[in-house]
Amino acid sequence: MLWDTHMHTHFSGDSDADPAAMVHSAIAKNLAGICITDHLDYDYPDEPDLFTIDFVQYKKEIGQLQTDFSDSIKINHGIELGLQPHLAKKHHDLLQTEDFDFVIGSSHVVHGIDPYYPAYYEGRTEETAYREYFESILENIAAFNEFDVYGHIDYVVRYGPNKNADYSYEKFKDVIDEILRQLIDRGKGIEMNMAGFKYGLRHPNPTEEILHRYRELGGEIITVGADGHAPDQIAWDFEKVPGLLKAAGFDYFTVFTKRKPEFIPV
Repeated sequence: MLWDTHMHTHFSGDSDADPAAMVHSAIAKNLAGICITDHLDYDYPDEPDLFTIDFVQYKKEIGQLQTDFSDSIKINHGIELGLQPHLAKKHHDLLQTEDFDFVIGSSHVVHGIDPYYPAYYEGRTEETAYREYFESILENIAAFNEFDVYGHIDYVVRYGPNKNADYSYEKFKDVIDEILRQLIDRGKGIEMNMAGFKYGLRHPNPTEEILHRYRELGGEIITVGADGHAPDQIAWDFEKVPGLLKAAGFDYFTVFTKRKPEFIPV
């Protein structure tokens, strides 16, 4: 039985999902557990409070779910940090006061703009825009490494003008390999984010080649999440998960509880 360890509820600025409805969906899909990982993106461009969280209420609601559904499913308490180098101390300070099970570090804002918006691609080639995104991940890792896994490493291809029609691991192998090496050297994992299928890419984020390369370089920690923002997106295309993991060289997936990894056989 699988876990979905990347999802968003009404605590995230881009979701209005009821956390209890997300749990009910996970139970209906026969998951062993979930981790709620709402967005925290400090200093989001133009709307700095869009992805901030009321941590008192967040912890209270998840705690209530853990009590209410204790006989049905395991529920962990996580966060997805939107990394930017100048936020490193703020994120460090937060993790001294909040008791998360799991911390995803992700790149959503690149030098002041989110690749979600077309403006990120204006006036330059798609390849240049993608490379800047990957290079910004290295900047983030250099500034802050107190996360457990790096989320959706090729997130940028979801929103590029041609999405992944002209994208490949080989085009960016130099920088992607360096990202993977830096993560491995720091004992960090990556996630297999199944939302790539939801966005029509026909691949997870990151792609199968990157998952395999992480393993080939010695990476051991891999989590699985659908990045759902609504109940019907929980465990998106999870029937593909065992085959994808095994093809990348993994006989297990990873779940974090109290920031400690557990390796669960597929």
